[in-house]
Amino acid sequence: MSHPGTLILIMAIAVLAPLLAYGSSRWIPVPLVIFEIVLGIVIGPDVLGWARHDQVIDVLSNLGLAMLIFLAGYEIDFAAVRGAVLNRSIAAWVISLAAGLGIAFALTGGETTKSFVIGTALTSTALGTVLPILRDSGGLRGRFGTVVLAFGAVGEFGPVIAVALLLSGRRPGVATVVLVAFAAVTAAGVWWALRPRPPWFSRLVAQTLDSSSQFAVRYVMLLLASMLGLARAFGLDILLGAFAAGVITRLILHAAAPEHGAQVLSRVEAMGFGFLVPLFFIVTGIDFDLDALLHGGRSLVLLPAFLLLFLLVRGLPLYLLAPPDLTRRDSAALLLYGSTCLPLVVAITTIGLTDRSIASGEAAALVGAAMLSVLIFPLLALRIRSGHGERAERPSGLVESAESW
Repeated sequence: MSHPGTLILIMAIAVLAPLLAYGSSRWIPVPLVIFEIVLGIVIGPDVLGWARHDQVIDVLSNLGLAMLIFLAGYEIDFAAVRGAVLNRSIAAWVISLAAGLGIAFALTGGETTKSFVIGTALTSTALGTVLPILRDSGGLRGRFGTVVLAFGAVGEFGPVIAVALLLSGRRPGVATVVLVAFAAVTAAGVWWALRPRPPWFSRLVAQTLDSSSQFAVRYVMLLLASMLGLARAFGLDILLGAFAAGVITRLILHAAAPEHGAQVLSRVEAMGFGFLVPLFFIVTGIDFDLDALLHGGRSLVLLPAFLLLFLLVRGLPLYLLAPPDLTRRDSAALLLYGSTCLPLVVAITTIGLTDRSIASGEAAALVGAAMLSVLIFPLLALRIRSGHGERAERPSGLVESAESW
């Protein structure tokens, strides 16, 4: 059944959410995404029952998730994160995966598929969720932002690769070959992106920035669609394609039109954060199985347990392997940001529900814990780093300082 009014309702919430975030800043800077998800739950079937999304809403929501990951890929400056920082981030995620799978096997009594679902979900970092918070607070600038991006990027796509290997339904050998083939094609795309663009490319980007042509934006959307399609052709999750598209886009714009890259990105971000990304988070709230969580006693017990496991499985290795030049406060903030998760937890639990390897109550507990991580961990990280006296830790744009009220 189609529900055309749902899209209007979702966009009304997308407008209301930043107003609530702006107003709440007088007491505490609540991340915008929390209002989007909570309001989605309120209009969803388990509370008011106003929203029923159809195929159009599903497609737009998936595009919102893809845009989140695309922008995360674009933000990665490989010149800054390679070397020791990248090695530390990979090592931290491998430790997280080993710990997550081990704990999941113990919790499930050795149920293999369920252990893969839970264990992989425990290792994720919601870089796409953390980025807006860091950007609004000014935390992306400097050494700390670079470290968070490196550790977060591995935590975002390590689980995607693990899902492709462990939950794809293919034999491990076949899944590995497919991943290697996709990586080879992506590497070819990166090599192509690094080649010099002809002079007319930069001129066309500059001449159409303020016209209806918007050549650069259309070019970026073509790259995104192409990589999403390539991932689908290989039978992989679209998140891999979205990340690869972000990486390739950054390389092309920085090489061919460095003076206009920020302007092009601002237009893409306007499309993403102004429409698609909030729609994804609101639909996540609509789909949240609140009834299964509240009426399943075990689910309510699992929720705080999963929240703690996010800190122990994902966050603790980040703290232990944080670069030695970070202060203790920054290392603690890295632990909290790295333990923040949501989009991949939603995607992984959806896979588990589809193949019936986990129950709806378990999925609700995982997603509920991930939602709490988005609410609690970034706020604690902001508070910890604000001990440096940094004015930038107050989110700008959406959150205003108390003195200005």
